[in-house]
Amino acid sequence: MEKLEAKERPKKIISTNRKARFEYEVLQVIECGIVLKGTEVKSLRAGKCNLLDSYAGFNKNELYIFGLHIAEYEFGNRENHKPNRDRKLLVNSRELQKLKTAVEAKGLTLIPLSIYFSGHLAKIELALVRAKKKFDKREDVKKRDTEREINRNYK
Repeated sequence: MEKLEAKERPKKIISTNRKARFEYEVLQVIECGIVLKGTEVKSLRAGKCNLLDSYAGFNKNELYIFGLHIAEYEFGNRENHKPNRDRKLLVNSRELQKLKTAVEAKGLTLIPLSIYFSGHLAKIELALVRAKKKFDKREDVKKRDTEREINRNYK
């Protein structure tokens, strides 16, 4: 029998954390599902989300995202969600154990890079990162400037 190929779901990016790649050295990237309420999904579809100052961590043996701001839904009623509540992330148990050991033993951090819809499902791209030193950031700026200069000279 032939192996069935998984259908690619279309991605619609809602928000990205552009500052994360400058502030941190990305070691590994993981795609996670996220548990949301109805009004949160509607607010995400409207693009009202902020990933700055958010991070992922462990509460008991579950992975949560803290500080993710999803604005209240405009047309919601009294059942509207709290904008900064902690949200559970859905990860395979094997991956969860790997992440937990990396965070506890090596002193790494989990930072969200982007939030998007994959088909009808909301997903978060989470990165296992290490903080960059000041001189590393300066090197990145120098590289970017020289690449821009080279591109300008070729045109």
